[in-house]
This record gives sequence, C-alpha cells and structure tokens, in this order.
Amino acid sequence: MSVTYKQIRSDEEIGLLIEQGNGILNELGYTEHSRKHAAKVADTAGKILKELGYGKHKIELGRIAGYMHDIGNSVNRHDHPHSGAVLAYQILKERQMPLGDAMTVMTAIGHHDEDTGAAVDEVSAALILADKTDVRRNRVQNPVPANFDIHDRVNYAALSSALTIDKEKRVIRMEIELDDTMCTVMDYFEIFLQRMIMCRRAAERLGCKFKLVANGSKLC
Repeated sequence: MSVTYKQIRSDEEIGLLIEQGNGILNELGYTEHSRKHAAKVADTAGKILKELGYGKHKIELGRIAGYMHDIGNSVNRHDHPHSGAVLAYQILKERQMPLGDAMTVMTAIGHHDEDTGAAVDEVSAALILADKTDVRRNRVQNPVPANFDIHDRVNYAALSSALTIDKEKRVIRMEIELDDTMCTVMDYFEIFLQRMIMCRRAAERLGCKFKLVANGSKLC
C-alpha cells in the first residue's frame, strides 16, 4: 500500500487532530478520545477483519479508519463523523493514497456514529464494532466521581472487557465485567442499547452474530 497504518499512526497532523479533539471533549466533560483510544480501535478493527479471514489490504484500511475515526472532534463534537470523514479524505489524498482506498476510509468514518451511521461494508462494520466496544475505566476523564454522568459511570464501572471472534461459529462476542455497586447491568444496557443494536447489525454485515455478556449474563 502507498499509505500504511504505520505511516498514519506516526503522522504529525493526524496525531494533532486527535489530541485537539480529545482536549475539546475533556473540556466538555466527555470520555477519553485520545490516541490511545484511536490505537485500540485500530488494533481491534484489524483483529476483527484478520480473524474473519479478510485480506491484508482490507485489514490495513480497517486499521487506518480506526485510527482516524475521531479526528472530526477537532472541529466539533456535533456531527464529528461527517467532518472527520471529509478531513480524512483530504488528508489521505494529500498522502497519495489511491482514491478508492481513501473513499473506503472516508465512508467508514462517516458511518461510525449510531445516530446517523450504518455498516455499509466490511471496513465500516469492523470500525463500528471496535469503537462501540471500547469500554474501560481509564476512558473517564472527569476527576470527580460525584459529577459522573451515566457514560462516565458505565465506563468507570467496567472492571474488564474483551471482544472475541469465533470464525467457525461466526460469532463476535463482547464480555464485560461491571462493578454493580456503581452501575448495574441494566444501566449498561439502557445507555448503550442503541450502540449494541448497531454492533449487532455490523456483525451481520460481516456474516456473524453479535453476543453481549455482562457479569455472566447473556444480554443479546
């Protein structure tokens, strides 16, 4: 590939856009969307595509889309998938990525939000699954637990989470352990219901079923 994930991850402009966006979200009281989140989403999107048997080219596009998916937060949290998609397309064209590949990344980024997006191809499906299942305590940026909103509480309550892919059974499974003194399983399901529905549809786009298990209980 003329533009690789390694190059994207070390690109100064992309890194600055991600950190600018995270700084804005921190000021607004949102959870962490830094380069750590970007790298985790990229790695998970690549893992999903690899374990389901997709080729190296598509895996690399999944990683690139995963790393760049939140750059639109540098413009505004509102409508960030669409502004991020436009930014990404321009940046990738400037780096001489083939137009078809740049469009694939652009489309995946533009469709990663549950309010307006959908899994329209394999790369966008992998990005959705990777992004929506990144639930962990250290994503909470609010230093005052008494001021946690429901999203902070759910993320802070996540003692562990894991995403596994069973290629033979065509099952993508998310298992999460929650501190139920802070957040019940039903709290989690209530706040993330729309995201989990999006994950189910993304898994279906990959020819799989999506399973969610929280504190040992199968929710979907």
